[in-house]
This record gives sequence, C-alpha cells and structure tokens, in this order.
Amino acid sequence: MQTKLIIHPDEMSKQWVDVAKKNNIDVIGIHSVGNVNAHINLKNDLDLFQTKQYKSAVDYANLSGIKVEYEIHAVSYLLPRELFLTHPEYFRADENGVRMQNLNFCASNAEALEIIANNAVTLAEKLYGSTNNYFFWTDDIKNSYCKCEKCKNFSPSDQNLILMNAIIKKMREKDKNAKIAFLAYYDTVNLPKKVTPEKGVFLEYAPYERDLYAPASAVGEKEVELIKKLIEFFGKENSCVLEYWYDNSYFSGYKKPPKKLVVNNSIIKEDVQFYLNLGFENVSSFACFLGQDYRELYGEPDFSALKK
Repeated sequence: MQTKLIIHPDEMSKQWVDVAKKNNIDVIGIHSVGNVNAHINLKNDLDLFQTKQYKSAVDYANLSGIKVEYEIHAVSYLLPRELFLTHPEYFRADENGVRMQNLNFCASNAEALEIIANNAVTLAEKLYGSTNNYFFWTDDIKNSYCKCEKCKNFSPSDQNLILMNAIIKKMREKDKNAKIAFLAYYDTVNLPKKVTPEKGVFLEYAPYERDLYAPASAVGEKEVELIKKLIEFFGKENSCVLEYWYDNSYFSGYKKPPKKLVVNNSIIKEDVQFYLNLGFENVSSFACFLGQDYRELYGEPDFSALKK
C-alpha cells in the first residue's frame, strides 16, 4: 500500500515534508484549488512551481524518499477558454444545444481532444519533480459535461474516459510508462458504458458525496457494488481511493483561518482496511489547510492512522 497526502501548492515546504516523513507518507500530492477558477489558479501555480523555494521543498522531499505528484482540475487550462471566440464547437453544449465557454469541452470534437492532449504533454513538463503518474481531472462542477447531439449519447463517465484515453495515448508517445487517473467523482462516479480504458489509465475513486463523518463502510451495498465494478473495469493496478479524512479545507468551509482538525484514528484505520479489502492498491487523502498557518494555531496535525 502506498499512502499520499494532498495539499495546496502554497503549503508545500520542508516542514511539510518532515511531517510526511515522520508519518511514513509515501507521496505528497500538489492540488491547485478547483472550482470555476481552476484554470486561473493553475496558471498562477505554474509560476510558483518555478520558484527557488518551491523547487527546494520538492527536492528535499525526493531526497527524503517522498515522491511528489500533481492532482489538478485541468481541462479549462488545457483547452484555453479564449478559443471559444473562434471555435465554439470545441466547447460543451448545454441542455438546449447552446455552446458554453465555461467548464469542460466537447468530447465528440477530435480537434478539441487533440489540443487538450498536446497541452497535457506540455503541462506535464512544467510539473516540477513529478512522477509519471498524472492526474489531469475534468472541471470541478456538476452537470458540466457536453450534451450536443453526438455527446448526449455518452455519459459523463464515458466523456471523461474519452478524454483520459486521448491524453494517455499522446503522453505515451514520449513516455511509455506514463499513467493517468480516471477520477470517479461527482458525475463521473458511475461505470463508463460505451468506452473502455487505454493502457495506462487507472482508477482514482473520490467519494466526496458520502457522509464524511461516518465510516466508509456505511455507504451501503449499492455503493460497494459500484466500487467493485469500477475496480473490475479499470483493474486493481495503481488503483487508489482519494478520501477526505484530513481535508481541513472542507471541514473549515473552504475559508481561512482554518479550523482545528479533529480526526478519528480508529475510523480512518477501519476505512483504510475497508478499501484495501475491496481491492484498492493505494490510499490517499486531501490534507489542505494544514500548512504553516495551521501549525502556528494548533500545532502539528495527527496522521498516525496512516502509519504502516
């Protein structure tokens, strides 16, 4: 089992690496803030990734035996929104067939897919110190997938997988070992019906809509069966669950100053075993709003439940 904690870019520091090392965390994930401004946030973060201080922290992580990966709602960055002025057909259509400049893309447009895939290759090169596991998620808003005449026959999960397939095929032209996550989250949590994954696509399951104050096993038989089918469909290799046990941005209402994080170690340990029993190879959790400002207010957060 590999464990990962996911933080915001401005929280990355040598102090954070020390906390991760102390708790035997294998990977630190870097997550640009999502929502409708995800593409703007990512653009700003790309400048941060080139700073001496940030690179030094990533280098320190690698020297400490901790890998660094990037988990990003990237589509609105990979398909620049200004292209809407000349190529509205690249963009999603709403229920009335009207093309929309904001959020996601048209999964039936080959040129749009090509642009996104090419830009994904370029983006990967800008992610300082990253492994060859990539997490270029679709946009972080419900009901934002294309409903044009062609796309309406494909579910959000199918459209998501169409995109991940296009990206990984392009990326593997340069790196045969590149891998990309299919994020099962919000509208894409259901099984794709008409599209199958290319080699290198792996499952990342993020149960954001479950009761985050209850054990994961309380989701019920229907959800457990869905998880099993997702693992069977994508395969166990590299499969990971993305949880919210330590997501203090969520528990703080996405507003600072951060609240004090209260964790239930017994439930987290139970959840980890629950996911491993289902077949996941790796576990991860958001751990945002736990940076230097949090430590100054409350001290070091408790990640002991993930110690192997």
